[in-house]
Amino acid sequence: MRSSRFITGLCAVLWLFAVGGGIRILSKYETTPGNRGPSPLLWPSETSLRQDSTRATLVMVLHPRCPCSRASLGELAELMAQSQDLVSTTVLFYQPAGFQEDWAKTDLWRRAGAIPGVSRIIDLNGREARRFGGVTSGQTSLYDEHGRLLFHGGITRARGHAGDNPGRNAIVSWVNKRAVGISVTPVFGCPIFDPLSGTANEVYTCKLPE
Repeated sequence: MRSSRFITGLCAVLWLFAVGGGIRILSKYETTPGNRGPSPLLWPSETSLRQDSTRATLVMVLHPRCPCSRASLGELAELMAQSQDLVSTTVLFYQPAGFQEDWAKTDLWRRAGAIPGVSRIIDLNGREARRFGGVTSGQTSLYDEHGRLLFHGGITRARGHAGDNPGRNAIVSWVNKRAVGISVTPVFGCPIFDPLSGTANEVYTCKLPE
């Protein structure tokens, strides 16, 4: 009888340790940001994207197979609703060379298309993403009407988490109140390029950075 109670108690302790370890791993996964590439301080002259000379211009880079970028699009929709047509927005959907044209047209592509005022572009091999320093899905850059960088980073508070966050608030504040200074926030999402080799990334799920 005592042996049975001891084994039961030991199993319970081991189960609690396992649950605690799983929670810590999940928490680390959700709160560990991806790499943030350096957005150019001035609108890149080599880009084919049009910079709006009458209002702010926002560029978001997305990996179409990154599930946690749904939250980034949710925050973008909220941002656009709060900006009252004061920002011109383009979402770049990365597509590696050699894949079929519809590879990038996932549910994220459709979600972006449903946001009023948002333009979508297929970015072959991440050519435009590189020009804006976008290396992680969800990375966002905001430029003023003169082509000067105002914000770069992410607009979610954690991986796959929607809700009030410093990135969205910073952009809304600048667009509506002309806040001063460049804001920088972490980015939570899949890598668009391999951080070591710089080659295209064809991941289908988010991976925790090493």
